[in-house]
Amino acid sequence: MRIPPSSPSFPGGSKSRVTKAGERVRQGTAAPEDLAAIEEWRSAHRYVLNTFQTILRNRTRGDSITVAQRHKRQRTIFNKLRRLPGMNLVRMDDVAGCRLIFESIEHLRAFRAKVHASRFRHRLRHDADKYDYIKKPKATGYRGIHDVYEYDVNSATNALFKGLYIEIQYRTLIQHAWATAVEVVGLITESQPKFEQGDRRYGEALALASELLSRAHEGMKGPLPLLEDSEVVEQFDKIDAELSLMQTLTALNLVKDVVTLQRNIILILPEQGGLEIVSCKNAKEAVAKLFVLEKERPESDIVLVRAGSSDAIRLAFRNYFSDAQDFIRLVEEARSALTGTEKRVL
Repeated sequence: MRIPPSSPSFPGGSKSRVTKAGERVRQGTAAPEDLAAIEEWRSAHRYVLNTFQTILRNRTRGDSITVAQRHKRQRTIFNKLRRLPGMNLVRMDDVAGCRLIFESIEHLRAFRAKVHASRFRHRLRHDADKYDYIKKPKATGYRGIHDVYEYDVNSATNALFKGLYIEIQYRTLIQHAWATAVEVVGLITESQPKFEQGDRRYGEALALASELLSRAHEGMKGPLPLLEDSEVVEQFDKIDAELSLMQTLTALNLVKDVVTLQRNIILILPEQGGLEIVSCKNAKEAVAKLFVLEKERPESDIVLVRAGSSDAIRLAFRNYFSDAQDFIRLVEEARSALTGTEKRVL
């Protein structure tokens, strides 16, 4: 996909132009031309995203690894700018992302080591352990590994995209189930435990759930390593009883829409609930439609996704289907394993 540049050197005009536009968004003074510059810059990441997605699909062919990609939503970018006063928009490194989901930590680390050892023109921007949240889980309970690459190219035709960033996320199925539950909680409550906002009890419950999953399913300590197994279960049960978190997640009605097998789709989660699915013939049409929908429906949560099949889309973006069933099952199995008791009936 080609993005018509406003300048031959950088999408959006220049790095300084995009940076200033981002600062005006933060200040609430963005003019239409600022928003246009940001859209051009954000849209350019689609080319880099498709390049990395192709590389990763080739390397995972025949392997039991789920690969999906996502383009950060305009609203999410703006919220991040406002949440993080020191964030420079041009240096935001997760505007484009590829997610790989593995059956085990061993499988994840082996595949990532091969990627790091291979001949790869694009530059890894950090030490290998910097974003290893499996070795050092976040206080929120998040576990996984992120790699940030800087796109590089010799082609004069594609020189426009040189220097754009892309994030690769590595997660296991266990870690992905937890991250999905966090997203769902953010959708169905007034709290955002992902950003440590709102009722702190949701964040505490999810951190304890991460510890349960880490110990019972992956044989390692998580974000709360000093607690005894019994303490983890007791504290989780106490907060869960206050919030009715597990019962709430269990009671969610799963969306039954069948996702088309077309590879480019837009998921729309209206403020009043439900899910709408828009299918697009190709990436160019999808990006154009995405920008139109974001302007027409600013109250909705809208995301452009791409994956190889409907099953892969459901797995990689399960939060948009309000589907925390894997999380519920895994937590109950973990409680049973750590306490030596039967699983509860929720």
